[in-house]
Amino acid sequence: MDHLTAPLAETEARLADLATTRKIIAERIPPGTEPDPPETNAAYQAIVNAFNQHPGQAFQARELHELLGMPTDEATVNVTRSRLGRLARQGFLTQRGRGRYQKRT
Repeated sequence: MDHLTAPLAETEARLADLATTRKIIAERIPPGTEPDPPETNAAYQAIVNAFNQHPGQAFQARELHELLGMPTDEATVNVTRSRLGRLARQGFLTQRGRGRYQKRT
């Protein structure tokens, strides 16, 4: 448990710094202007839902796009490839061969 104390303190300090930065930025925004809304996580949620609905199946990015009715142009599929890589690094997915991802069981 003691080995987690230092990383926790560092993370809490970083969060405090981020909160201060956000406050300073918010103060500098001219009145009457709203910042752009943050990117929604709808794409990630759709990807995770697809893997939850088909837990034993491995997908490539293009196959996911076809399953979800998303555009299949190369640029959009490349963004999904990046998202799949992130989800694999975070432990939600496993990579089954080159470019094939499956829900971690």
